Amino acid sequence: MKQARGFTLIELAIVLVLVTILIGGLAVPLTAQIQARRIAETKKTLDETREAILGYAMTHSCSCVYDTVGPTGVLQPAPPSTCTATCPATNPSSTAVTLQHAYLPCPDTDGDGRENRNLATRACIEQVVGSNLSHGWLPWVDLGVAQQDAWGNRLLYAVSTAFSNEVRGFSSGTALASPLQVCTVNTCATPDVASNVVFLLASHGANGWGALNVNGNALADPTGANELENTDADPVYVSRTHTQVGGAGGEFDDLLVWVPDSLLKVRVCPTGSSCSP
Repeated sequence: MKQARGFTLIELAIVLVLVTILIGGLAVPLTAQIQARRIAETKKTLDETREAILGYAMTHSCSCVYDTVGPTGVLQPAPPSTCTATCPATNPSSTAVTLQHAYLPCPDTDGDGRENRNLATRACIEQVVGSNLSHGWLPWVDLGVAQQDAWGNRLLYAVSTAFSNEVRGFSSGTALASPLQVCTVNTCATPDVASNVVFLLASHGANGWGALNVNGNALADPTGANELENTDADPVYVSRTHTQVGGAGGEFDDLLVWVPDSLLKVRVCPTGSSCSP
């Protein structure tokens, strides 16, 4: 009768080494696939949120309403205007007219998902006084969009206060003061990606440095100069290809989208609309 023979310790060790190698070889591409999917999901979220902000501007406006001539030829009193700060003194047309002035949402500055405005001026709160810019988190509750990127962090939102004042609003003739600028490096003298930007959105990427997570916890500040540029609330933001630790300007994996004033006006104030200067 033959004696049953099992595996020796050496054979088991060889099998374990081979299994470890195989699992390790599969883990790397699987991790890359998961990361690629998260990047794609976040880009989709950013694009959808950008459209939601444009939609907000189309549906939120103030009005300049003027006296009109009734059917009997008698001048009818005008209802009160809601944005008198920028309404022309008199009706610029010989016919009845209502001028619509749209406005953009303000950032969320206290983390509750709702926009924050100065209660007296109805303008966005400026993190740097006199900068004509407001910087904070996306007001996802007001917009009805996703509150986070694929890594569970809130989206950054920056906007020109000239285009987000609820009382004045903006029109096709509104000038862009202190525009946001997008560069490929934090030290750029002039914007080499986008200029005259009215608002932008950013995800702090996989590393999450500088972000606020959905639990309200602030993550560590970036260590690289380029990512740090996207957290300091000044007019310059960086959008570039991803770089690893040790690369020029440090690690960078932020994702950004933006809208310049020309595109905003075309979308919100098309030719022939009532969104007039």
